Amino acid sequence: MKPHALSGRPVEQLDLDRLRDGELGTEDIRISAETLTHQAEQAERAGNPQLAESLRRGAEMTALGDDELMRMYDALRPRRSTVEELTVLAADLADRGMPRCAALVREAAEIYARRGLTP
Repeated sequence: MKPHALSGRPVEQLDLDRLRDGELGTEDIRISAETLTHQAEQAERAGNPQLAESLRRGAEMTALGDDELMRMYDALRPRRSTVEELTVLAADLADRGMPRCAALVREAAEIYARRGLTP
């Protein structure tokens, strides 16, 4: 598998000259889920399962728009969300086919509750 941008453009075609000439759009500078999954497989083979899991979560997040991603990031900051709000977010992510992200949010809710990091 050859790494490519979300637009499908091969990474070999992503360079400063094309960017300067206006040939690249936002979809050209965003990574694809397939490329992140490929990188996760490489990390796993290299003996780094934590990095592999993080890359797989990243692959799931490519389905999110920038605003939604920032809302999720903000919700996960300590003392920003209640356990109930995080539980709802986790369910929404799971329903949308993002089980790894959902598991991370559920884990955060449990840890934040245990450590008193919820409002």
